[in-house]
Amino acid sequence: MSVAAAAPRTAMVLAAGVGSRMRPLTDDRPKALVQVAGRALIDRVLDELVAAGVSRAVVNVHHFADQMEAHLAGRRDLEIVISDERAGLLDSGGGLAEARPLLGEDPIFVANIDSIWLAAGEAPLQTLVRAWRPEAMDLLMLLVERGQGIGFDGPAGFFKDDANRLTHSTGADAITPFANTGFGILKPQILDGAPAGAFAIQPIWRRLQAEGRLHGVVMDAFWMHVGDPAARDAAEAKLLEASRP
Repeated sequence: MSVAAAAPRTAMVLAAGVGSRMRPLTDDRPKALVQVAGRALIDRVLDELVAAGVSRAVVNVHHFADQMEAHLAGRRDLEIVISDERAGLLDSGGGLAEARPLLGEDPIFVANIDSIWLAAGEAPLQTLVRAWRPEAMDLLMLLVERGQGIGFDGPAGFFKDDANRLTHSTGADAITPFANTGFGILKPQILDGAPAGAFAIQPIWRRLQAEGRLHGVVMDAFWMHVGDPAARDAAEAKLLEASRP
């Protein structure tokens, strides 16, 4: 029987997006600094990572980058390293590849800043760590089941087999049962040899899928994808409701 690996100590936080769908809330700030129930999205994500044992976070910046750097300088509970994309956005894959020299060689958490949750049982990042098996996996995604969140409306997503291997689908033939929450554990080496410049992460998913190295685990939580002002308001209402005695 394989033994669970140690929790990653480093995380990559993808925070460079312009947040065009979040306007007008992003007219004067980056999406990562939009507040939900009194706390910025970036801080909600970093709080979860710190609770999971992360001591170092690489954060990419672009839109209102100076604001981001000033805000992150106020965190004292972990080391923040900036991956600077002021010169141009690099998309999900390009942002990770640009930060590759900063990530080290050990597995890392990867996190989007527009994903928050209300845990029902085990903390979702602990679920990730418990399921991570580096001998079998190069990327383990944290999944949410359809119907257990806000922002999982389209047909695209993932199918999962009995060994937790994933197949990414547009949903053209069948509605997918799971969505990627934007959190996972990955080996930085999957970025080696990536092209320079901007590119999406999906081609790397497809390569790992073909190799049987793309896996997923389902969180026991209600997921909230904060992609636009309406979703922000819905997530805020859900968090405030949950905080009432």
